[in-house]
Amino acid sequence: MKALQYRTIGAPPEVVTVPDPEPGPGQVLLKVTAAGVCHSDIAVMSWPAENFPYGLPLTLGHEGVGTVAALGAGVTGVKEGDAVAVYGPQGCGTCAKCAQGKENYCLRAEELGIRPPGLGAPGSMAEYLLVDNPRHLVPLDGLDPVAAVPLTDAGLTPYHAIKRSLPKLVPGSTAVVIGAGGLGHVAIQLLRAMTPARVVALDVSEDKLRLAREVGAHEAVLSDPKAAATVRELTGGVGAEAVFDFVGAQPTVTTAAAVAAVEADVTIVGIAGGSLPVGFGTLPFEVSVTAPYWGSRGELLEVLALARSGAVSVHTETFSLDEAPLAYERLHKGKINGRAVVLPHG
Repeated sequence: MKALQYRTIGAPPEVVTVPDPEPGPGQVLLKVTAAGVCHSDIAVMSWPAENFPYGLPLTLGHEGVGTVAALGAGVTGVKEGDAVAVYGPQGCGTCAKCAQGKENYCLRAEELGIRPPGLGAPGSMAEYLLVDNPRHLVPLDGLDPVAAVPLTDAGLTPYHAIKRSLPKLVPGSTAVVIGAGGLGHVAIQLLRAMTPARVVALDVSEDKLRLAREVGAHEAVLSDPKAAATVRELTGGVGAEAVFDFVGAQPTVTTAAAVAAVEADVTIVGIAGGSLPVGFGTLPFEVSVTAPYWGSRGELLEVLALARSGAVSVHTETFSLDEAPLAYERLHKGKINGRAVVLPHG
């Protein structure tokens, strides 16, 4: 089969031919219908050799949907032909966190060497994907694969982040979304669907600010040195009750702190290396700062239900598997509006 692999440190990914996988006991083989392209993959491919945690070659793709092509011995709960989405942050299934469906916070994943597809294990940028357990599959139930695949990360991650802050996003409150790209434009829709808060979007790109307005942002502000003052002015000097930074670079993290209100939540989702000092006097009183990771299996079900209701949709651009290196190149240059989706079978 064809697969997109990261094969050499510092080199771009390549489309190669690899052996077709076969499901072993308890495993499920998917024929991949759509795979999502994510900035996290670019971050992985930018790590130097001395810090690279995975084996090479690595088949990319941690967002995947497909149809069940074959079942390993003993598999129940799915059947051949089922259209499913893959829950990415897979855990041991038995620890205290996994028992709550929070496999994204599995307590034994590192110890057991469990890696998500595309982030250590072979990923979805291929014609077929091997899934280790049917519990990691969620029915699409009529959702279009192209529309659904980004929701497994670009929908699930902001949903998980926003859900924690719902008690603070009451009528009259303000939520700030920093970065209106792949995750951010979904976060804006989730905030509008789930809260009565005023939503203010920040980005350095006029195209992405335009997208932010299209998907429901009440205000769209250029993310420049004046942005924090603008947000303060929009909130009457109070600041925002919740700030979601989907970039995570030092300038955006600094802006997140500058626009936070007393008792606000600052949630750093982006992985661009910024950090925020926390201590008495460094932030407004009782500001909480978190850096969440992905979301739970139950939350993925909730995100897909929101999509079926029409409350959230993802702007997508599609590419063939042979065009997948171009998709990553365009994403790296900031030329993707929304999310890029690769269709391994056309």
